Amino acid sequence: MSTPAGQPAASGERVPAEFGAVRRNGVMSFHLWAPKQAGVSLLIDGRDPLPMRRESGGRFTLITAAPVGTRYRFLLPDGSTVPDPASRFQPDDVHGPSEVMASDAFDWSDANWRGLPWHEAVIYELHIGTFTPDGTFRAAAAKLPYLKSLGVTAIEVMPVGDFPGRWSWGYDGVLLFAPDSCYGRPEDLKAFVDRAHSLGIAVLLDVVYNHFGPEGNYLPLLAPAHTTRHVTPWGEAVDYGRRETPSMRDLVLANVRMWIGEFHLDGLRIDAAHEIRDSEPGHILTAIAEAARIAGGGRTVHLVLESARLEAVRVSAKGAFDGQWNDDLHHALHAAVTGESGKDYADYAGRPDVLARALAEGFQAGRGKGDKEALSPSAFVSFLQNHDQIGNRAHGDRIGTLAPLKARRAAAAAYLLAPQIPMLFQGEEWAAATPFPFFSDLAPAFASAVRDGRVAAFEVDPDDLLDPFAPQTFAAAKLDWSEQRQSRHARVLDWYRAILRVRRREIAPLVVGIRRAGAWTVDDGVIRIRWEGEAKDLMLTLNLAAEPAPLSAPPRGRVIWQEGRITNGLCPPWFVAWSVRRRG
Repeated sequence: MSTPAGQPAASGERVPAEFGAVRRNGVMSFHLWAPKQAGVSLLIDGRDPLPMRRESGGRFTLITAAPVGTRYRFLLPDGSTVPDPASRFQPDDVHGPSEVMASDAFDWSDANWRGLPWHEAVIYELHIGTFTPDGTFRAAAAKLPYLKSLGVTAIEVMPVGDFPGRWSWGYDGVLLFAPDSCYGRPEDLKAFVDRAHSLGIAVLLDVVYNHFGPEGNYLPLLAPAHTTRHVTPWGEAVDYGRRETPSMRDLVLANVRMWIGEFHLDGLRIDAAHEIRDSEPGHILTAIAEAARIAGGGRTVHLVLESARLEAVRVSAKGAFDGQWNDDLHHALHAAVTGESGKDYADYAGRPDVLARALAEGFQAGRGKGDKEALSPSAFVSFLQNHDQIGNRAHGDRIGTLAPLKARRAAAAAYLLAPQIPMLFQGEEWAAATPFPFFSDLAPAFASAVRDGRVAAFEVDPDDLLDPFAPQTFAAAKLDWSEQRQSRHARVLDWYRAILRVRRREIAPLVVGIRRAGAWTVDDGVIRIRWEGEAKDLMLTLNLAAEPAPLSAPPRGRVIWQEGRITNGLCPPWFVAWSVRRRG
């Protein structure tokens, strides 16, 4: 006799609760968590409503014949219908019926793929809808050999959980288990991952567990999904404080297991982790990490946090996460090369010491909790651009329109060869001229509030802000791959390929042995940093400024990359020199 979901098993461990349409040994069972409803029926096209059995914890279950491809909804006592909150596919968007999927039907070819060592990671962040003209999983898969030739070893895909409308960044998703139909079918996403693995590329997925989007979230009708104890900047917070079964903890952990186990993903990036709050023992973030690694079986699974605060223990050697996004480094690099000093950049402009600390230690002084200096540099993911930092500008303008080429190359050389884990944003490698503005396709009832919020945030006239809901805003964000044939873009692409070859050859072997923060100094604006490795030290000399500066001594060791030339004891503007030296 099997143990009911959510109840203690013979080993004492809790059997994971099941959600959605589950096929096991040829039998289809439907599971809905709806403690707020007195009764629920399964509604399948062409059939009378089928009452579901209510079980403990507000679970409703039903076993019935339903072949793959069957479309279904849940019928509530008031006559309204809702899609499955754990739907695996929504062919007609978030308000339509859910489709029964065969989760075990895909023919994988990656049996020998064991994952990517973290120290070898060169991450490429991409948005499926704008990465290619077609904006689909299949079209993105066709570009994977290009990413391989560029030197990319890991892809971070922006959220794909089903969102309302025809386009979105993905952070207003409402159905966590269903890849959005705009991008293709679930098997297309699996084929994308399978192809990446065949090329030696890992795939991480950006997931949003801190809030749901405003349109199409039916969970509050069914279950206690949200809490009033705090709110996020984007709406009601998810309630992870409940420990009964089922709960939002169970739902999210089931989602983690699906992405890692069923879709063979190599890891997750947790969006806005600081808004995922849990005051009870066994924090949900720890539970997410444990579930992901168990679901990975023998594969290496990587977990990355985006958080407004640093909790060093989570990304330490004993922590559950591999790395955290380093916004401090981005802000310091951006302020240095653009001269911008407002809002986000006020604490970074004209501060080479802050830049040095962000490169050497990961975060500037006063940030975070715990012993930051003891963290390995690979506990930080560094970048010059990402979706947030481009898209949260009024016009989504890239740094290529804000800073000269020499400055951008110097900043890129600083982060691409640092022992932190580098992440490029789609098109950065050829200085794509296309913007990446914020775009969404919410219904008009929700769109006006979003428009008003963005106007207030940027303090601009509404006519001077790109309309996120206009089709042309989304269309403008699509990469123009023909730019690579233009000489100025082709030269940038060649430069990125060359420096990533140096990273693979010289830096990746060192990163695994660099376990502590670097030692840094700033003299007359010139930054010097030394990271101690097991056999070699890695050293950086950097003048990320538009003016020359005195240099007391030339770079030590064997120089492996240099931007600019030292003349008469002066470090030129936008100078970078990376060197290695054997210890002892």
